[in-house]
Amino acid sequence: MEKNSNPMVNDCNLQGIRPIMVDLAYPPVQIREKNPRYADLLLVDYCGPVSELSAILQYINNENRMSGEYCSLIRTILGIAMAEMMHLQKLGELIHLLGGNVCFETKQPNGRWSPACLTLPNSIPHMLRADLEAEKAAIRQYKMHMNAIQDDCINRELKRIIQDEEYHIMILQSLMKND
Repeated sequence: MEKNSNPMVNDCNLQGIRPIMVDLAYPPVQIREKNPRYADLLLVDYCGPVSELSAILQYINNENRMSGEYCSLIRTILGIAMAEMMHLQKLGELIHLLGGNVCFETKQPNGRWSPACLTLPNSIPHMLRADLEAEKAAIRQYKMHMNAIQDDCINRELKRIIQDEEYHIMILQSLMKND
């Protein structure tokens, strides 16, 4: 990782950062029919403890705490966060189409999102490990939801999101080797 020469000055240029994702188009956001139960499942992926909202905020928080030290790492973390934002947006569209309420509350016990959903270690190696574990947990949850959802349109969208999450795992593992 390239360290900035003066850690007291944040001279990392963040312009031009793009989402870090697999170079494949997303399928059209569509459903076969309204289904509030499916919307509730996707709401967990949207804003539950293991969710796109949690991933975005964890990545942004980690980036802010690295700020000024490792420019290439910061740019990578922000690129991954941007991809997670796109996932959040896709899930929101699906939830709406399914007849659900796009909000920050799930139908689970303690269904409100809170910062307790995040893992925020203090060192960069531990941050990367927490991000890696969160990506793996997201994939497990998406696969579980795909098994419960009998709508090929939704499952195609989730499968495409999983491809990005797998790519993020590969990138995080590479960053951890360079640490």
